[in-house]
Amino acid sequence: MATLEKSGAEKLRLHEKDTGSSDVQIALLTQRINELTEHLKVHKKDHSSRRGLLKLVANRRSLLDYLKGRSSDRYQKVLTQLGLRK
Repeated sequence: MATLEKSGAEKLRLHEKDTGSSDVQIALLTQRINELTEHLKVHKKDHSSRRGLLKLVANRRSLLDYLKGRSSDRYQKVLTQLGLRK
C-alpha cells in the first residue's frame, strides 16, 4: 500500500487514520497517474504501462463520479486540491 504523502492525500483525509475514503483514494491514484505519465514520456513504447495508466484513470473517474453524487462539496474540494479538471 502506498504511504500517505503530504501532497494531496494527507490534506484530504477525513480523520487522522483515514486511508480508504474516496477522497484519499483519488489523491493516491492521482499521484500514481502522475508518476506513470512521467515514465511514459521517457519510455514511449511501454504499452503495458500505458494500459495500466488508462485503467488507473478510469478507476479515478469512477471514484470522482461516486463522490460527486454523494457529496458535491467534497468533490469540489478534491478537484481544487489536486488540480483536476471537471
